[in-house]
Amino acid sequence: MSTIPGGDVGLSIILLTVLVKLILFPLSLKAARTQLLMREIDPLLREIKEKYKENKEEQALKTLALYREKNVNPFAVILLTFIQIPIILGLYFVFFNEKLPIINTDILYSFIHAPEQVNLILFGIFDVSKTSVILGVLAGVTQFLQVRLSMPKPAPLKEGVTPSFSDDFARSMQMQMQYVLPVIITGVALSVAAAISLYFVVSNLFAIGQELYIKREREAKGEATPTTA
Repeated sequence: MSTIPGGDVGLSIILLTVLVKLILFPLSLKAARTQLLMREIDPLLREIKEKYKENKEEQALKTLALYREKNVNPFAVILLTFIQIPIILGLYFVFFNEKLPIINTDILYSFIHAPEQVNLILFGIFDVSKTSVILGVLAGVTQFLQVRLSMPKPAPLKEGVTPSFSDDFARSMQMQMQYVLPVIITGVALSVAAAISLYFVVSNLFAIGQELYIKREREAKGEATPTTA
C-alpha cells in the first residue's frame, strides 16, 4: 500500500495478486500442462484399470510407471492450491482483525513503511472491507469459466455398458468442479470482505489467460487439445 498512490487497498490487492501469480507462473504452467497430459494418457489409465482390476497392487505399480514414462506429476495441481491458501488467509485476517482504514503502524516491522490511513474504495465504487455482490458474483463466474477451460468434457457413456464406480466418481467430481465449486466460491465471496472476492476475480482472470496461452501454444505446435476425459 505504501507504493500505491493514495494508499489504495483495492489496487494493492490487484498488484499483490498479479505479483503472486507471476511468481507462481512456472509452477502453475507446469500444473496446467500436467492436466493436459493427464487427459492424453487417460485412455491408457483406463486400460490399466481394466486389465489389472483384480490386482490393485499391480494396477498401482503400472499407473506409477506410466506417470514416470510420460513425466507426469499428478500432485502438481494440489501443490499449487496449497501454496495460495496462506495468502488468502492472510488477506482474510487483515480485514477481519484490523480496524481499517486506520493502520496501527506501531505493530509493523521496521522495514515496512505504510501510510497511517488508506483508501478502501476501489475505483470509487467497491468498499473492499465490506461484502460486494458484484465482485462476489464475478468471482463465481470467472471460476466457472476457468474450470470450463481447464477441464475436458466428460467422456460420453457407451450404450449398453454400465460405468464402473471409478468412472461414476470421476464424472461426479468433474461435474462438481464445474458447477458446484463456482457456487461455493460465490457463497464464500458474498460472506467475506470484497478484498477476498477481488483476489479470486484477478486470480481467475490470470488463470483464464494462462489456459488460453497454453491452448494457443499447443495449436502453434500442431497439437490437438484433448476434449474428453
